[in-house]
Amino acid sequence: MKKTYKIAGLNISVSSLYENVHRLCADYISDGEPDIAVITNQSDIDFERKKADGRYSDGYLETLAVYRKIAETMPEHDTVLCHGSALAVDGEGCIFVAPSGTGKSTHARLWRQYLGDRVIMINDDKPLIKITKNGAFVCGTPWDGKHRLSANITVPLKALSVLSQAKENSIRQTEPSEAYAALLQQVYRPKNARALMKTLDLIDTLTAQIRLYSMECNMDIEAARIAYEAMKG
Repeated sequence: MKKTYKIAGLNISVSSLYENVHRLCADYISDGEPDIAVITNQSDIDFERKKADGRYSDGYLETLAVYRKIAETMPEHDTVLCHGSALAVDGEGCIFVAPSGTGKSTHARLWRQYLGDRVIMINDDKPLIKITKNGAFVCGTPWDGKHRLSANITVPLKALSVLSQAKENSIRQTEPSEAYAALLQQVYRPKNARALMKTLDLIDTLTAQIRLYSMECNMDIEAARIAYEAMKG
């Protein structure tokens, strides 16, 4: 089965064996001419099964295979996949990155609790970041984590914070050189050498365009207040 979706400003045709991915991407349907064509087969599903921690259906694993193929080609379009929680406040985006289990989703939930309807959850797991000469933009995608929190929107990306757990809350602005290593760990790194080099260049450009922070935080709503006051610019 084949359908086309518009994600991060690009029309992506997806030819799949199962319908799971088309249900997942239903809110992104497009009738435009494809910029990217993604075709999956059983070997792609088998590859995802080797990497998966748990027993999953072929249909679910194919959704991962599709996004992996999209992520591989995105650097050609000045876009990278970032493992993080992205939200928008008053139309401006920020992203929280950290190793799995640190509390990115919890911190984003605290922002929603603190700021209410001013917050839109762009993507709680795998947003795309488009880097242009006019700045960076964070884009919603259907691949939004176990809590299924996302929106089909694109907003200017203004800030990124690297999170770590602590008993007390503190946040400080950092230089690109300090944030680079942590960000590199959370950005999808393509297998193709050319695409990987382009990804590294895009990270350099991104860190020069947005404000970067390092935050130690607990799971209290005060963490959201402190982070927001610092990151709103």
